[in-house]
Amino acid sequence: MSIDNPSSDKPASPGARPSLLRNWISLTGLVIVVGSLFSFALLFMMDTLSKTSNPYVGILTYFVAPAFLFLGLFLTLVGALRERKKLGESVGLLPKMVVDLSRPRDRKIMGMFILGSLLFLLISAIGSYHTYHFTESTTFCGEACHTVMEPELVTYQHGPHARVACVQCHIGPGAEWFVKAKISGMYQLYATAFDKFPRPVPTPIKNLRPAQETCEQCHWPQKFAGDLDRTYRYFLADETNTPFTVRMTMKVGGGDPSRGPAGGIHWHMNIANKVEYLAAKKENDVWVHDPARLNIPWVRITDQLGVIKEFRVPGFTNDPAKFAIRTMDCMDCHNRPAHQYQSPNKAVNLAMYLGGIDPSLPWIKSNAVFALTQDYTNRTQALEGIATILAQNYAPDRYSGPQEKVRSAISTVQQIYRNNFFPEMRASWQAYPDHIGHMIWDGCFRCHDGRHKTADGKESIRANDCNSCHTILAQGQGDELNSLTPSGQEFRHPGDEVDGLCTDCHTGGL
Repeated sequence: MSIDNPSSDKPASPGARPSLLRNWISLTGLVIVVGSLFSFALLFMMDTLSKTSNPYVGILTYFVAPAFLFLGLFLTLVGALRERKKLGESVGLLPKMVVDLSRPRDRKIMGMFILGSLLFLLISAIGSYHTYHFTESTTFCGEACHTVMEPELVTYQHGPHARVACVQCHIGPGAEWFVKAKISGMYQLYATAFDKFPRPVPTPIKNLRPAQETCEQCHWPQKFAGDLDRTYRYFLADETNTPFTVRMTMKVGGGDPSRGPAGGIHWHMNIANKVEYLAAKKENDVWVHDPARLNIPWVRITDQLGVIKEFRVPGFTNDPAKFAIRTMDCMDCHNRPAHQYQSPNKAVNLAMYLGGIDPSLPWIKSNAVFALTQDYTNRTQALEGIATILAQNYAPDRYSGPQEKVRSAISTVQQIYRNNFFPEMRASWQAYPDHIGHMIWDGCFRCHDGRHKTADGKESIRANDCNSCHTILAQGQGDELNSLTPSGQEFRHPGDEVDGLCTDCHTGGL
């Protein structure tokens, strides 16, 4: 193939206009344009007609193909401008382009130009529409960056909000937060492409919108009222895996006095009462901001009559105004509403209750938790390690019962690991504190620990009063569960009596 040199000494014939596209740069750009248009059309058909959603096809269709299209158009323009400069230097100023619609050739070119422009605009509109919806999809959020987002996607799929789109919580309604999210997404794309992302991915606490703008689009806090009946089933880590059950009434209560007495857990809601706090921790004897909100040394409560009370822990004498003061909302307790990593203890208890792990296997509770909590570097090693540990503990020379029970236990424990442990991303229950409750994380006891007192020391935030939030109706096993005590029972810790907070001993593992 050869291209005539338009900048030769031979002058252009009168009325002829040399083509500005007859150069290698422009021709390369045109080839890229044609190829990207063909690719876009093909991929768009595949994505539209496919019965399942594929994030990689979506990325190729709505990101890669358009990127190459604009690259081709850019190269075509650069080549044309360079050619125009060359022609201007060699043959003088180019004649002006004149469109004469009385000439059939000009009418044909104009028609092709208008048709091509309309087609390009149509493709751009369709591509932009699908790009917008694709980037808003759970498929894009969870699967496009597979390694990075796998823990979030898996825990989301097994969580209570599995049918709520990611953007409903992470972005919410309104153009302002959509733009903020996309700007943030550009850095995330860079971090993923160049392996600059942290492991584990931190919870975006400071970037989340207030719960009033997201959670409360579905949940109506004024309607939170009444009590809930909950039963918690445990198995002790002894040879017989002794069952221990606690049935209690959860005093959900409410915060809107117009719909019932304000009290219970949802008394904290920012409706009738305003609860403010600051999160800080000591580092080198200096109080600094605690981004994880695990430590709360100062609380201010304003009740419906406007009465203000401040509570501090001993040693915190700093000026609260020098810290970020936050008004309490849903996310301060429900901080893991979608991505819940079950602790080994909790997951094994549930599996034993549901029959995936047979409680008749001696020591299976402690053995299963032990297998889950070993230090594995990758999933393959973990699944093999779990199988090896349990198979050795229940080999025929040690356990005379049916091996089918052992195989079922191994399979269930491996599935627990797949759903809750991601060693490549260092993600597990240990990396993400859950503030609901107070068993393995301080949660409620961040404030209700008995240490938060007024300046005169006469009042403190209520602590060690189990009946404030729940009433134990029955506990134990067998016939003990058949006799309910509506007035409540004092919690009876299985085994030896203990004193202190649950978190002093319970870690979620062994």
